[in-house]
Amino acid sequence: MSKYAELRNDPPVLKIVDTAREVIFTTISCMCDNKHKITFRKNDNGDFRMSGGGSSLSNWQFEDDIDDIEWVADALKWKNVIQMINNSTEVISAVKSR
Repeated sequence: MSKYAELRNDPPVLKIVDTAREVIFTTISCMCDNKHKITFRKNDNGDFRMSGGGSSLSNWQFEDDIDDIEWVADALKWKNVIQMINNSTEVISAVKSR
C-alpha cells in the first residue's frame, strides 16, 4: 500500500500552536508518493499567505480557491484548512508551526 493510501485511511493527528505565525504542512502526492511542502506565513498586515515552496500551488489541484484557503487560515480554522488541503491530489503527512 502506498504512503498516500495509508494517510487517506488513517490520517495523522495534527497540532498547530494557537499563536502561529508560520505553519508548514508536508504533503504526500497520489503520484508516486512524492513529498511537497505548503507554507503559510503571516505578512506585515497579519494575514496568512500560502506558498508551495518553489512548486506552483496549482499542482495540488485544490477544490477551493487559494484566497479562500488563506482566508480560512486568517480565521485560524486550521481543521478546515487541513480538510481543504486534503481534498486535493495530495494529503498531509505532518505539520510544523511556530
